[in-house]
Amino acid sequence: MSGNEYRALAELRYRIRQFLREADAVARAAGLEPQQYLMLLAIRGLPRGDEATIRTLAHRVVLKHHSTVEPIDRLERRGYVCRRRGRDDRRLVMVSLLPRGQRVLETVAKHRISELRSNGRQLVHAIKQLLEHRRQPRDDNRQRKSPTRRGRDRSG
Repeated sequence: MSGNEYRALAELRYRIRQFLREADAVARAAGLEPQQYLMLLAIRGLPRGDEATIRTLAHRVVLKHHSTVEPIDRLERRGYVCRRRGRDDRRLVMVSLLPRGQRVLETVAKHRISELRSNGRQLVHAIKQLLEHRRQPRDDNRQRKSPTRRGRDRSG
């Protein structure tokens, strides 16, 4: 890898971390822990046809099943979500947003979208730098010699 690739990768990582740190601050200002905001967003933003089961949500927020239950417990206690058992399979637990959860999610999400629309170009630029960078071919003078066995030329 070239120095430019390392710099581009480091810049992308910096921009992503900056975006996430700002999202955490906005969530906290709205009275949510960052994981609670992620959970609300995961519930509301599931692909069409997916049900908000604990397993699906754990997958979407990249947590283990048991680590997903705690933020859902807290959200439920605060009146942001409710749980219900599946009709066909009572082992399944479905999670859905309540109006209060929808309102707080919308507040944070609107702020994040606005932030992306005004400052997202830096993140996009960092991605483009990494994706568009082409590895420079080796200079002919720097090409490696073919390996030899015990110092002898293998060609004959």
